[in-house]
Amino acid sequence: MEKREFPNCPVETTLMLIGDKWKVLILRDLMPGARRFGELKKSLSGVSQKVLTAQLRDMEQSGLLTRTVYAEVPPHVEYSLTPLGRSLKPILDALQTWGESYKAAQA
Repeated sequence: MEKREFPNCPVETTLMLIGDKWKVLILRDLMPGARRFGELKKSLSGVSQKVLTAQLRDMEQSGLLTRTVYAEVPPHVEYSLTPLGRSLKPILDALQTWGESYKAAQA
């Protein structure tokens, strides 16, 4: 992980790392365990291969996930969360709870 400049505000730092819609959904999908690229792409309807690849690379560079390549034919690549990525679970849980409450209030 390279040394980055971070904003003074911790909320802004968090948003810089996971503020993108796709990154939050990638985190959601990887919380239960490792997933292959194709599984992620299928789960994230509407994301292009180019965007998903860029988001995964950025998250890997930030230390949120790891990419494991298995020497097989065809190549088998899995993505999984690092302990740092897993530490975001309470944030995702709070987002889910808030979203459920909001939807219920709108019904």
